[in-house]
Amino acid sequence: MTNPPFETDVAIIGAGPTGLFAVFECGMLNLKCHVIEALDVVGGQCTALYPEKPIYDIPGYPNILAVDLVDRLREQAAPFEPTYHLGQQVVGLDSAGDGRWLVRTSADEQVLARAVIIAAGVGAFGPNRPPLDGIEAYEGKPSGSGVQYLVGRREDYRGRKIVIAGGGDSAVDWALSLAGIAAGISVVHRRAKFRAAPESARKLQELAEAGRIELVVPTQLAALEGDGGSLSAVMVSDLDGNERRLPADVLLAFYGLSQNLGPIAEWGLNLDHKHIAVDPSTCGTSLPGVFAIGDIATYPGKLKLILTGFSEAAVSAHAIQSLLFPEQVFHFEYSTTRGVPGTR
Repeated sequence: MTNPPFETDVAIIGAGPTGLFAVFECGMLNLKCHVIEALDVVGGQCTALYPEKPIYDIPGYPNILAVDLVDRLREQAAPFEPTYHLGQQVVGLDSAGDGRWLVRTSADEQVLARAVIIAAGVGAFGPNRPPLDGIEAYEGKPSGSGVQYLVGRREDYRGRKIVIAGGGDSAVDWALSLAGIAAGISVVHRRAKFRAAPESARKLQELAEAGRIELVVPTQLAALEGDGGSLSAVMVSDLDGNERRLPADVLLAFYGLSQNLGPIAEWGLNLDHKHIAVDPSTCGTSLPGVFAIGDIATYPGKLKLILTGFSEAAVSAHAIQSLLFPEQVFHFEYSTTRGVPGTR
């Protein structure tokens, strides 16, 4: 039986950094929010993919770990008492016929909102898995063992023999980060040249020359060895088919993420290559009262940066305030003047 809907001013789909900051911006305009997130925790990719990696381009923070940024954003939103619906995917968005939208979730919950902000990042995402026979037996193991597609706690990898597969930023960044704590790191890539940022690739080469890591290039993954799901080695092969055995406690496979908009693709939005086209002056979509911000939103000149998403959160919140209360004369106030609940 369907539960009665929650009623709110704004339903925010996605609890990544952009969605969390949208709670704050809406709160500053006296708009109440419900937040729906498919993961069991807030933070989006920052929490799921790189919680202990530093971020360098957040204003005011020369260096902040992703997990700490999420904690600060949740703390910032807390005075406005948002309601979180975690571990639930949005499966439906329907017009309620009175200007409101009914958001339905996979947990049989409904949120009746006067406006909707889609802050779903890349949509539902998952790793691209290497095509290795029997890989399933090594997946789902504790962090620091088996086959992993993300790194949670660096400490879980202390003293471990690690094989890292991939040539992009994630593979290179984690090789650099784990070099100081792992028993050994072998980096497998099908080319001798890496696609990562040039400075990161240079540092990787320096570590290899110093003997702190091994570059196993050009090679590709060939097979996994182990017993009862406990990984013991990774087999790789070169371009001539010659194989080599790399002892390993864990394989970190970084072949990118598969992006899937899921039900969002069926909502009648104006899509542009799996992104939602918006008006940059409001972040409004082709559906009235529905807005999109962060990585899922696109417009000419868009930069995929967290700080861009923060700006879009503010823009959409102000557009929603004008939409819901057109009769009110709005007097813009800075946060230093207005304050937040508990500080006034």
